[in-house]
Amino acid sequence: MKVRYFLFMAVAFLPLQSMGQEKPADKVKPEKPQKVTVTPYGFIRNYLNFDSRRTITSCGGEYLMIPYDEDWNITPEEEAALIGNGVTAPEGTDLRFDRNAVPQAHLLALSSRFGLNLNGPGIWLWQSSNGKLEADFAGFGTNNTVLRLRLAYLQLTRGGRYGQSLTIGQNWHPLSFIPDVLGMAAGAPFRAHSRTPQVSYSISTPKAFRFTVSALWQYQYTSPGPDGESAKYANDAILPELFFGMAYDSEHWRAQIGVDYNRLTVSQLYTVPYTMPGVSGPVSMSTDVRFRGDCHSFSPMAVIQFMQGKFDLKMYTVLAQNLGHLTIPGSGYAFVADGSSFQYQPLTASVSYLNMSYGRRWRANLFLGYHKNLGLADGQLMTDATTGKPVAGFVYTKKGVNNINSIYRIAPSVSFNTKAFNIGLEYELTAVTYGDLQPDGTVANNANLRQVPNHRICALVKCNF
Repeated sequence: MKVRYFLFMAVAFLPLQSMGQEKPADKVKPEKPQKVTVTPYGFIRNYLNFDSRRTITSCGGEYLMIPYDEDWNITPEEEAALIGNGVTAPEGTDLRFDRNAVPQAHLLALSSRFGLNLNGPGIWLWQSSNGKLEADFAGFGTNNTVLRLRLAYLQLTRGGRYGQSLTIGQNWHPLSFIPDVLGMAAGAPFRAHSRTPQVSYSISTPKAFRFTVSALWQYQYTSPGPDGESAKYANDAILPELFFGMAYDSEHWRAQIGVDYNRLTVSQLYTVPYTMPGVSGPVSMSTDVRFRGDCHSFSPMAVIQFMQGKFDLKMYTVLAQNLGHLTIPGSGYAFVADGSSFQYQPLTASVSYLNMSYGRRWRANLFLGYHKNLGLADGQLMTDATTGKPVAGFVYTKKGVNNINSIYRIAPSVSFNTKAFNIGLEYELTAVTYGDLQPDGTVANNANLRQVPNHRICALVKCNF
């Protein structure tokens, strides 16, 4: 009886089972949504630095720009007068000394870094997406070192190798091209250095060419101005900084050319002398008026890289107009008087480097950098009515340093590198020729030209994860 019952039930449910089945040819598997993958990375990095004199730095002294100018406590004439009056310095001291000729040394790990690489599905016409979030501890606040956002962007791509990409977020400035040095400044100030909010679009062609257009805004790296370094001069201009570039990539060669356009809107107070009707005699009267205007600048750049086996050669040059926000000293702008009219004009500098390296596990590197102040694009600086000298207060450059004639750097290094560990030693000679600011914005050959060198020894210990 039980056997008959089970046979009956099986025959009864057979049609229902057939209805629920699909033919293999007709069966369509539902598409699995592509997952977002997150890959952490980072390193613990310690720098031990020694400098032969005080230097203009950031990030606790790890990021070296240039040595400070000489700062003598008294003039040679004053020293001679003191000696003539019988004043002598106690043993082991000097009557006349350079306040900045003080050696310094420090060990810091605040440039240690961590980040996340993200890969995920595309959206709309874009086939894939990836992103990056990266931070270190090189920011400064009321509690000394603080967490600092380095990179934070989303990149959408389509078309594979010969396709398109759209990047939105904080990324490296397109004028940045980093050499293989050990120091945290990574070749600056002999190249543009900035990570900044941007929107960049690139398209690649089968002929190995890539075209890029970028719109950029200031945030952490800002322009100097009458009210100090601030992003407001760029924000008030409404139009973002723009970059247009073309690159070529092959097995052994990489080349890139481009131009950066930057506009700042600046408000400047200017003292205007005047006379009152009916008032006679040597009466000097003046009032402050405001001049609000734009400073326009164009900075062309070129890069060439050659790679063959263990050898790598990089050459970089940029004609820097008003690139003070990209940590290039002497590149900024000035308030210029042309008769009875006023305007802002960019200060220009020629900035270049050559970097050669050989090896992988054991790597030797040589960096050569040169910076030359070329002055104003066109025009004359405001001058003092009494002395005829330019008024430095109307010149706006990085860290307020506006009396640079030229800078050079020689930096050889050697390093040992594995996937998990890096150790290296680098020597940097950075020398600045300082002088007197001229009305055309240059620091011409004059009796006050002086070369101020700094010798830095940098030891690096780095553990990657």
